[in-house]
Amino acid sequence: MAQEKRDYYEVLGVSKGASEDEIKKAYKKLARKYHPDMNPGDKEAEEKFKEVNEANEVLSDPEKKARYDQFGFAGVDPSYGAGAGGAGGAYGGAGGFDFGDLGDIFGSFFGGGFGGQQRRNPNAPQRGESIRASVSVTFKEAAFGCEKDVTVERSEQCATCKGSGCQPGTTPEICPDCHGSGQVQVQQRTPMGVFASSRPCQKCRGTGRIIHQPCTDCGGQGRVRRRKTIKVTIPAGIDHGQTISLRGQGNAGKNGGSAGDLLITVMVQPDEVFRREGVDVFCEAPITFAQATLGATLEIPTIDGKVKYDLPEGTQTGSVFRLRGKGIPVLNGRGRGDQYVTVNVETPRNLTREQKEALRTFSDMLGESNYEKRKSFFKKK
Repeated sequence: MAQEKRDYYEVLGVSKGASEDEIKKAYKKLARKYHPDMNPGDKEAEEKFKEVNEANEVLSDPEKKARYDQFGFAGVDPSYGAGAGGAGGAYGGAGGFDFGDLGDIFGSFFGGGFGGQQRRNPNAPQRGESIRASVSVTFKEAAFGCEKDVTVERSEQCATCKGSGCQPGTTPEICPDCHGSGQVQVQQRTPMGVFASSRPCQKCRGTGRIIHQPCTDCGGQGRVRRRKTIKVTIPAGIDHGQTISLRGQGNAGKNGGSAGDLLITVMVQPDEVFRREGVDVFCEAPITFAQATLGATLEIPTIDGKVKYDLPEGTQTGSVFRLRGKGIPVLNGRGRGDQYVTVNVETPRNLTREQKEALRTFSDMLGESNYEKRKSFFKKK
């Protein structure tokens, strides 16, 4: 019969909704209280010290904590509650067949998990997980590039134990039960006969080693959670939603493995004047009736500043003009896009009596020949 375990939150004396800092503080307090150096020869304190370290190992790891919250001990220890020889399995009661063991049964034939998957050496170097973050930039910062500070939470190698998980001056013991493999061979009685299969070693919990004196700073994990502010170079021409990858700035690896990457998604703030399509910039410029009729020199805003543009006489509302090379720089390349300016004639409001009379006189002086679109429109059936 499997030994009854205490709830990990109960072991550390924290609530299920406790933060990472609360879990860390509770662990450090209890680790000092029950540490073998503080309680020489006290077997009960030694067992409590192991219990505290086991609880911290799960609750300080976000992935393990999530599995534990959802599935309990079975989510972090596949061997928990398993009877010898498959007795009391999930199907048929005593002597029944546990379909959850199919992977181990087939593994005894194919040299790995279900479908022939090879088992990984638990002590082999493991690359750290990549982490994600986002950064907000203005329209012009995205166009010309900039530097931003990004703050992330990540796992870093413990400076005290150098990633070993052991108190300085101590070393882990190769597990005597699995000889460092993290797996043990067991026999299972099934309707098809007796089969040999592999399971995670209960003594070392699948790690292949036993740490008798865990590092008090990281709880034997070899990694600690820290907030880190990183200066990020935003390249010129980057667009909304694109991602920058910073190699080696993610979570620290295990057993000497390399760190993961930091993936930063760039969020470009909308601009009041400009909008973007690829490397081209678009904007709208309001003009007066007189400017559209007589022509004018306009000052057009661009991402480089204002430039002069000679508007030809007789310009119609909705006309589009191109400013070459005034668009967005090509990302990681050469050249720039263009800027397209749509001019719209703004109708004046709040005219005085004199202005209205002058406008009527001017309108009466015009003939249909001055309005090409109007003339052709009213001739249509």
